[in-house]
Formats: sequence, structure tokens, C-alpha cells
Amino acid sequence: MTPLVATAVLCAAVTHAGWNAIAHRITDKLVGFTLIAGGGMLIGLAMVPFVPVPAAGAWPYLAFSAFIHLAYYVLLMRSFRLGDFGQAYPIARGTAPLVVTLLAAVFAHEVPNGWAAAGITLSCAGLTGVALWGLRGSRPNWAAIGAALATGLTIAAYTVVDGLGVRASGSSLGYIAWLMAVEGFAIPVYALTRWRGEFLAVLRPFAGVGLLGGAMSVAAYGLVLWAQTKAELAPIAALRESSIIVGAAIGAVFFKERFGAPRIAAAVLLVAGIGLMLRAG
Repeated sequence: MTPLVATAVLCAAVTHAGWNAIAHRITDKLVGFTLIAGGGMLIGLAMVPFVPVPAAGAWPYLAFSAFIHLAYYVLLMRSFRLGDFGQAYPIARGTAPLVVTLLAAVFAHEVPNGWAAAGITLSCAGLTGVALWGLRGSRPNWAAIGAALATGLTIAAYTVVDGLGVRASGSSLGYIAWLMAVEGFAIPVYALTRWRGEFLAVLRPFAGVGLLGGAMSVAAYGLVLWAQTKAELAPIAALRESSIIVGAAIGAVFFKERFGAPRIAAAVLLVAGIGLMLRAG
């Protein structure tokens, strides 16, 4: 992985943590995810006329990814309803990298070399530390933990599916535009049928911040998709989930959740892992 690719993925991690914090901040999760998914859909539709159409081989991946993303949104909404941001977000994101490593080895025939494997292991140790720190001091909410773990599995699934899809598409911009256009309609349509004549009135108070979250979502995943055309899937997944550290900081600053020395130690492990992954590249 080159420094340019690593920088792009780190920028994606920060942006990703930001839109997840916006989704958590909006009390009614359906309102938040309607605006974020709908905003992403509008941006995707606006991009479609100006970007290449993905190659034929990419469309099965794109369609499957849209379905997985819908499951991801539903599970993430449930995770945020049931658990604290500082608990749900690290568990959901921290579950994904090791699963991606296994799936990438099976489906993309990408087996990390020594340095990359060591970097992924160190990074995952740091990410797991943050997730476990979010569980201390209170009786575990198993429903929230289960929802967050299920969310992590969907993250791993769409990461690998989209990694293969974007490589087959011939254009990362074309792939992200069509993916957002296809995946983003389901939640707004559901909200429209639920709220009917009150649809705009319900969304209006949060429209600005919610649509900002949608734009951040498109930017974050667009950077990741581009990076997946330049490097192996597993190191990108591990590096992308450095958003957990950003999410923990956001939880401490904006949601008054504790940060603590274990999260600092986890951040140190993550940085060491990033260094090893860069050496492998």
C-alpha cells in the first residue's frame, strides 16, 4: 500500500466516523438514515450522466452490494438505538477487518504477506481494544452487542463484494455513482410510505445536517472504492477502521463518553499496524 492510498483511506475513515456521528446524533434514526441514504442517492443520480457506466461484469456485484448495504443500514440503525455510539460503532467496525481478511483470501485470492499480516493483526488488536473498552463498567447489553456484531458482518460482506465489483467496473467513479443511486432509494421509500403527507415536515428540521451526512458518506466510500483498485482488500479494511479511534474521540467530545488510557493504547497499536502495512507496500 502506497502512502497516497493510505492517506486516502485515512481521510475516508475520518469522514466515515463523521457521518456515523451525525446519524447517531439525530434522535429518530429513521429520519437520520432517510436523509443520509437519500442524500447519497441524489448525489449518485447527479453523478451518473458524467461518469462511465460500469462494465457488465460489475453489475452482479453492484446489485448484491445494494442488498447488503440495505441490511447494513437496518442493522446500524438498530445498533444505534440499542447502544451507546462509543460501544456500537467500535464493535460494528472492529468486527469487519479479520472477516474481510478471510473472505479476501477465499474470493479474491489475496493472502497477506508477513509485514501486511503483522500490520493487520496489530491494527485489529487495537480496534478490538477500543470495542472491549466500550463494554467495561456496565452489564453487557447483549441485544446491542448482537446487532453491532451483525452489522460488522455486513460491513465485511459489502467490503469484499464492492472490492471485486469496482475492480471489474473499469471506473471507481462510475461504480460509486451507480451504487449510491441504486442502494439509496429503499429507506426513503419506506419512510415515505410510513409518514405519507408528513414526509417533508418530519425531515425538514434535520435536512441540512442529514444531507451533509449523505455527502460525507459518498465521499468516504468513494475514497475506499478507489483505494480498493490500488491495493489488497484486507489492509484497506484494517486501515479504514481506524475510524473507530476517530469515533471514540467524537463520542468523548460530543456525546460525553469516556475515552481513557486503553483507547490511547489502542490508537498506538493501530498506528504501529499502519506502519507495518505501509512497509509491506
